[in-house]
Amino acid sequence: QLVESGGGLVQAGGSLRLSCAFSGRTFGSFHMGWFRQPPGKEREFVASINYAGVRTYYADSVKGRFTISRDNHKNTVYLQMNSLKPEDTAVYYCAADVYNIDRHSDYWGQGTLVTVSS
Repeated sequence: QLVESGGGLVQAGGSLRLSCAFSGRTFGSFHMGWFRQPPGKEREFVASINYAGVRTYYADSVKGRFTISRDNHKNTVYLQMNSLKPEDTAVYYCAADVYNIDRHSDYWGQGTLVTVSS
């Protein structure tokens, strides 16, 4: 089970940190990632981190502003979002998979809404 938290309303230029709590499996065996779905658009990749936390990947649109991290003792993955822009407004989803983080990943959270006002 994946449960996201930390979404909310923030002004442009502000910051938020999303959390995703993982349970029911061995967290350290899973690659983790974040996707987002802006209003009226398709779900898109944001960031991912490998099972050991040593490799990270980012969408070009968030590079330099967002940081993904994980705490394998707390079974939690984080997404630190800085310098937020109105175009970052979306429902953010956490994903987990033992092989690849992509649209076909095995496990998904319910999503948390991030709204960035201009």
